[in-house]
Amino acid sequence: MLKESMLYLARQEGIREFVIQNPATRRVARRFVAGETLAEAMQVTQALNTNRLSVSLDHLGENVSDAAEARTAADDYITILDSIQAEGAEANISVKLTALGLDVDADLCRDNLIRVLQRAKDYNIFVRVDMEGSDYTQRTLDLVEELHATYPNVGTVVQSCLYRTPRDVETLIRQGVRMRLVKGAYLEPATVAFPRKSDVDDQYIQLMRALLERGVYPAIATHDERMIDEALRFTSEHGIPRVRFEFQMLYGIRRDLQERLAGAGYNVRVYVPYGTQWYPYLTRRMAERPANLIFVVSNTFRG
Repeated sequence: MLKESMLYLARQEGIREFVIQNPATRRVARRFVAGETLAEAMQVTQALNTNRLSVSLDHLGENVSDAAEARTAADDYITILDSIQAEGAEANISVKLTALGLDVDADLCRDNLIRVLQRAKDYNIFVRVDMEGSDYTQRTLDLVEELHATYPNVGTVVQSCLYRTPRDVETLIRQGVRMRLVKGAYLEPATVAFPRKSDVDDQYIQLMRALLERGVYPAIATHDERMIDEALRFTSEHGIPRVRFEFQMLYGIRRDLQERLAGAGYNVRVYVPYGTQWYPYLTRRMAERPANLIFVVSNTFRG
């Protein structure tokens, strides 16, 4: 119920404007968002690298409505890659196809993604194509699979909430595509996704085991310690080296767990978003975890 309510509120323009303009909520957002500029995001990246944590940078923005915006988004991603290369940061990037124009024109989106992938290939930097709502799943996978032959530095995301995901995972494993496994942060109908959290969790565990055993450097993206403990147990029992996978977590959430795993010798990457378009991202984080909502509300109305 919380998830549905928060994602509904995310679409209400009046609430969105209040949150964006409110100084208190802007301050609170900085717990989960690394700032509004690339310079701020790179400062956060360097600090995380110092603590043995890798980074995936994401310039927030999605569902652009015209070609000029889409080309600008691609230029912004390329600028991030230039900064990573120039500063020698231990980082890669995450991109959204709707930011690159998928809602405008499929060929435009493809051309923009190729521009980003080519610059990343020149620098030997990995690019993760984020998964969005289920309306985009097939188009996202089709494009990633098509371009992976030329750009092996591209990978994507799979969501355990969707019924279709086991088939997608097997296809991507056969093709050698790197995957990030998540539970899923979008509100989906029962026709395409599990309504019950327990079913989402059960499928997550099954997919995680398959990826750890047969996937190409999978990213186990979760803050759920039950999932993490199962990953540790499974890899130990099956003799899977730590260098063959990584854990991924969100900036500002469970920093203690991130540092504990990194200190134990596991690869840990922190998803670091930045930019002015932080409101949809923030509402998804609150929808996923009640503790995040409590933190935001308590700080918004404090003093």
